[in-house]
Formats: sequence, C-alpha cells, structure tokens
Amino acid sequence: MIHRDFFEELFVLEMANNHWGSVERGLKIIADFSKVVRFNNVRAAIKIQLRDVDNFIHRDFRSRSDIRYIKKTVDTQLPREAFARLIEAIRKSGCLPSATPFDETSVDLCEELEIPLIKIASSDINDWFLIEKIAQTRKPVIASSGGSSLKDTDDLVTFFANRNIPLALNHCVSLYPTEDRDLQMNQIDFLRQRYPNNTIGFSTHEYHDWETSMAIAYGKGARTFERHIDIEADGIPVSPYCSQPHQADTWFKAFRRVKSMCGHPGTLKRTPPPEEIKYLDGLVRGVYVRRDLPQGAAISEDDLYLAIPLQKGQASCREIMRGQVLLADVRKDAPLMIDQIDSPYAYDEELKQMIFERGI
Repeated sequence: MIHRDFFEELFVLEMANNHWGSVERGLKIIADFSKVVRFNNVRAAIKIQLRDVDNFIHRDFRSRSDIRYIKKTVDTQLPREAFARLIEAIRKSGCLPSATPFDETSVDLCEELEIPLIKIASSDINDWFLIEKIAQTRKPVIASSGGSSLKDTDDLVTFFANRNIPLALNHCVSLYPTEDRDLQMNQIDFLRQRYPNNTIGFSTHEYHDWETSMAIAYGKGARTFERHIDIEADGIPVSPYCSQPHQADTWFKAFRRVKSMCGHPGTLKRTPPPEEIKYLDGLVRGVYVRRDLPQGAAISEDDLYLAIPLQKGQASCREIMRGQVLLADVRKDAPLMIDQIDSPYAYDEELKQMIFERGI
C-alpha cells in the first residue's frame, strides 16, 4: 500500500504544454531538468498535461483562435505515441512520470502509460465526473487548492480518505505569474492544521525569487513542491511563471533553508480574488446535450457530455446532478442552460445571475 510518505520531499516539475507539440522539444526539457535533479540529489517528478482534444473542446469552438486556452490546447496537441515517448524518457532520466488528465479519456491514457502519480488541477477540484474516474485508478493523487472553497477542499480530502487513496494537497494561488504580495504562505499553516493526515505542499507561480518562498514553505511544513518548467529554445519565449534549469538549480539549493514570511492568518481559508475565480471559470467544462431531450425528462449521465468553453448561463460540471428534470426542450449539442433544469439555481435570481455573467 502506498503511504503518504510517497509525497515526502517530492518536487513536481510541471512541463505542461511547453513542449508546444514537439516531442523533440519535450525530450530536451526532460534532459535538461533531469540533469539538474541528479546534480542536486533531489527526488523529482516531471509532469505533463493530457487532454482528449477532439472531445475536450466542443467542435463548434475548435477554430476559435481568439480564446487563448483553446488555441494553446489545439496548437500543442500530441498523439498517444508521442506522450509514450515522453513518459519513457522521464523514466529513463531517473525522474518519476506524472500527469494531469483534464478529462476521463485522458485518465484511461494515464493507466495505459502506467503513470504512477496523478495531479488534479485547481480548476477540476470539484469536477466529480473526473475525480471519480481518477479514483478508480487507485493511484496516489496531488491536488492544488487554488481558487477552491473550503467545502470543495473538505469534500475532496474526505473522498480520497474514504477510499484509502493517498492525497497530497498543495497550497496554490492560481495567478500566472503570482506577485510576492499574493503568495499567502500562511495558508500552509491552515492546511496542515485542518488536514493533519495529508501531506501538504506548495505549488507556486511567483517569478521574482527562487529561494525565499521555498525556505518559508518548508519551514511551515510543506513537503511537496511544484513549479512550471521550460527552456529557452526554438525562439519561443519563456513565460514569467516558468522556471528554467538554472533557476530550478537555485530552487533546489534553497530546499533546506527556512525563513519567515507573513501573509493572512493561517487559521482561515483565504478568499480567492475575483480575477482568480474568473480565470478558473474559463477552464471549467460546460454541460452539453448528447441528444434531443423533451421538457420533463429526467437527466441521466448518458444524456450529457462535458466540454469547453463554458458559455454564459450554461450549467457546468459544478451544478449538474443526475436525475434533475428539464424545464424546457433542449436540442442535441446545445448547451444546457441553468434555467432549463429544475434545480435551486433556476429559482434563486442571485445565483442564476452569477451563472449568466460567467463564461463566454
């Protein structure tokens, strides 16, 4: 049985889509960072992101180059064979392969590629369709708390505890990049006190300093750490929130130093700022109808599918529940609007207005 010690002093190096659809570029990133990992004698995972692009993005929006998340997802698409090469290279480098699957088909790919560690992105911390699929793998999971409510985090921790699946929980601020004033390092105290049976970590996107936050995080008890990684190559600019090999070297060397940094009190869950919520809402999958459905029909899982983008007024994976009754006819492939289902959101004008203001 995998114990929570699996996460102890584990560095997760998030390649994300910085391969830009090129296996060769991905292999170069793996080679460059694994050298730094070996030189510093640290334990590290190199993580990729997986999406079943043809279904993850609704077909009516796949050509929308004006939507940044959609454009980058399409531009960086790789076939299964390419991901297999990257995962094998990570293994041979001495690092642990890891992946963030953003849909259920990608969870199956994690199984097929025998990826031993799965990450749940901040935007998916309450996507229970995806979370339940991930839990079926029985693999250890790291989740980031960026933008989450306290109830979402409690529910996630309880869910994995009830299934005896190891879960590490990262404090994370989902602002890219993150300014020093927004780091909220005392949230590590809060997470450790509230979830004493889980390894608590720190996933960071700050870009001014690769030493101070590491020292503070470790001193506060964080024991797994994550940063995005990239290299300067092919004329592609490196995003400010990504670490290059020499910066990762500085980060690793700061591992055992502990200093003090102040944020909000560690006894309360932070309230995510509106821009963070807006950013994460842009990554949430909307509910679409698989076939024509009549008014009065009780919705089953087979009647629906989830895809981005989330449109204004559309129900998302956060609001839909099996068995809800339709208040109007809905056509095949149409977005399921929040006022078309019999739920508390259909009758609460304040909640309904919030849903009609989010999305595109």
